[in-house]
Order: sequence, then C-alpha cells, then structure tokens
Amino acid sequence: MIDLKNVSVTFSGDQQKEIKAVQDVSLRVAEGDVYGIVGYSGAGKSTLVRTINLLQRPTNGQVVVNNKILTNMNESELRNARKKIGMIFQHFNLMDSRTIFDNVAFPLKRSTLTKKEINDKVLDLLELVGLGDKAKAYPSQLSGGQKQRVAIARALANDPEILLCDEATSALDPKTTSSILALLKKLNKDLNLTIVIITHEMQVVKEICNKVAVMEDGYVIEKGSLLEIFTSPQNQLTKDFINTATHVDQGIETVLTHPTLLNLKENDVLAKLSFVGGSTSEPLIAKLNNSFQVQGNILFGNVEILQDTPVGTLLLVLSGSTEKIAEAIDYLQANEVTVSIISTEYIEERQKKEEGE
Repeated sequence: MIDLKNVSVTFSGDQQKEIKAVQDVSLRVAEGDVYGIVGYSGAGKSTLVRTINLLQRPTNGQVVVNNKILTNMNESELRNARKKIGMIFQHFNLMDSRTIFDNVAFPLKRSTLTKKEINDKVLDLLELVGLGDKAKAYPSQLSGGQKQRVAIARALANDPEILLCDEATSALDPKTTSSILALLKKLNKDLNLTIVIITHEMQVVKEICNKVAVMEDGYVIEKGSLLEIFTSPQNQLTKDFINTATHVDQGIETVLTHPTLLNLKENDVLAKLSFVGGSTSEPLIAKLNNSFQVQGNILFGNVEILQDTPVGTLLLVLSGSTEKIAEAIDYLQANEVTVSIISTEYIEERQKKEEGE
C-alpha cells in the first residue's frame, strides 16, 4: 500500500546550514494497517508523513503508493493520486466563513458529481462522523472534537484509501481524543481505510495502532508490530515512550523506594515477571506455592490488552528455600514468563537516590 524507500528530507537552514529532517527512512504500510509513527517534537515524523502524499518532496528516496511511484509523477498525475490520500491535522484547518456542509463539500468542487450527488454524499459523511445535525452550523459553533470530525468527513470526501493523521488528537482533551480514536478505528474496519498516525503520545498508539515506528533525529530507530514494540522494546527512547502509556516503571519504582513495602527477609528474592498471551491466564502464583512451596507476595501488578492479547507485569517477593525458589523460577521461564531478578544493591541505590532528592 505505502512503501517508503530510503527517504531523506534535507532543508537549508540559516547561514546555509543543512537541516536533516528525515534520514534514510524505509517503511512499509500494508493495506488496512493503522500505523503509528511516534517521536518527540523535532524527530521528523510530520515531515515524513508529508512525503507520503508529496506535500513534502523528499530530497532522496522513493515514495510508492498502490504500486505507483509518486516521486516520478508530474503535478497533474500527483493531483489525481492525492485524491486517494486524505489528511487531517492538529488544528483542523476548517474555513471559518463556510458552513460545516460547505467545508466537507469543498474537495468535491471540481468533481464530476451532480449537485444532488454532492449534497447526498456530504450529508452521508456527516452522518458517518456523528454530525448529521450540524450541516448548517459554522466551525465557531463546534467543539474541538466536533471540528476534528468535520475535518475527517472532509478528508473522506474523495473516497480515499489512505488517511494521514498529523497530530490529529494533540489539541483535544483525553475524553474527546478517545472518541476520535474510536471513530478512526471504526473507519479502518468499516471502510478498510489504511491509516497512518503521527503522534508524540504512546497512549494514542496503544489504543488504535497495529504497527508502530519510533523516530529520533530524523531516523526510524525501531519498528514492528504493536505487541513486539510493547513487549520487547530494544531502544531506551522506545522504553521511555512505552512507560508514558503504561506507567509500569513508575509503579515499580514507587515500591522499590519504600522499604516498608518491600519488607524483605533472608533468602527472599524480589523478581519482576513479564508475560504475554496464554500465560496470563495461568494461576502462576498458586502453582508456585502448591508445587514448589514458594510463596509469591504481589507488590505490583499491571495487565494491558494489546491487539486482543493480554500483556502483564508483576513485581513479586518470592519466599522459600533457595533451591525451591530456583526451581520455581525455572518453571516460570519454561512457561514463557520473563523473570528479572532485582538485586538488593539496586534497591539500596534507588532508596538512597530517593532520600537525596
């Protein structure tokens, strides 16, 4: 569907200094994907998404959409190709002097549709995004979420196969963001709409995307399925982003810096357990006690559902004989549970740091 091949974008800055906004990025977005591109401000993600419809022409590389090389097209060919690539923005970009109906109808001005066909189509689109009663209203009369719904309806006017979303929820409150993401998810499912979402919020990626790429300084530093990225991040920046959406690390840090919560005794082992899929439904703690005479005291727990797959984290104090605890850990690992032992030295270091602050 979308194939970016070694795409780079370089701008000329002050004093003839070059700014490398995107550097040698290769990405493939399959039909029906909801692909998230996440990164902090200045990472190059917005520049990258604008190369998909060539609003930003790459300095180097090739952009292929639906097996057509957009970077080889002339302006006339490009205008036609762009009709199948809708785009929505952070600040909606609506025309304040026009009604909601006219805003949605605007992309159809030069279409071959009759006036009645345009009228019917616009009203259908407004119904689709939940604004069937707002056709005669003006943008100033709508909330931020409603404005974004209008922008989505307008982006769908030419029946696009791809929808590009550039920080489309950044100006919205959390509740409104959830409703817009739910709408995008519905459009992806009902219309088989391929969606590319640019965001700095990993929570947005977690809620809607099936694939994700992480950008830093113009490079894609990590990419994969949502499940792969969340369960096995390779880069520290990716781990930091994930933590903003799950808060697992903060929860564990809170426990580690409070000795009264730990209350470790001799031979006790503090362990972090991470598990995916079927193992989350197993009565692991009961099994440790029944089969190995090892007690597991849960200090922290978290379960996420990612792409219909449970992903969990537990912080446990394992109590029992050294030999039995070792057997219990072997059992957990054999059952696809990742076990990380947290040393007492690490705990003491965290506690000293907390006291110093």
